[in-house]
Amino acid sequence: MTGLLIAFEGLDQSGKQTQAERVRDHVAALGRDCRLLSFPDYTTAIGTEISKALHGEREYGADVMQLMYVANRYERRPDITAWLAEAAIVVCDRYLASSIAYGEAQGLDPQWLTDAQRFLPQPDLTILLDIAPEIAVQRKATGRDRYERDLALLSRVRDSYRRQAEQNRWLRLDGGRPRDAVSADVLSAIATRLAPL
Repeated sequence: MTGLLIAFEGLDQSGKQTQAERVRDHVAALGRDCRLLSFPDYTTAIGTEISKALHGEREYGADVMQLMYVANRYERRPDITAWLAEAAIVVCDRYLASSIAYGEAQGLDPQWLTDAQRFLPQPDLTILLDIAPEIAVQRKATGRDRYERDLALLSRVRDSYRRQAEQNRWLRLDGGRPRDAVSADVLSAIATRLAPL
């Protein structure tokens, strides 16, 4: 058996966490080892610094923020690599494409952000849960971080995600639909990849 790395991408409130957890539960029910990661991972040293920046306790430029997000993933690279080597299914709530989408939306070079992550394990399947920024705001009316409050930025982030999805042949799903309908499409796509494993 071989491991499989699945990444969920999309705006906040698009359903990434819900769908990632459902995949974990589904895969575990099949008897496969499944590990769920959420990025940023606030439990690490760099993740703690990211949290402070998102909540106004630190002030960093867009390039420094994205480098911290990338470094946060590198902090977990040994775990991801080991799990995949043990034939686990690794599910990420946000991964490589988030830095590209948010960085590009802030004027950073998407190729630079891609290159900075080339030594991280690459996803076997990326699923974009696509929603409009207005839906994201409706789903989370309070407690939004600095990115979540900027609708213009979120529109550019969505444009980047859609461009990446088209270029890289991701599975793009309408995240505005009912959760069960989205789950059915997600699990169907994953089933085809699990079958030969």
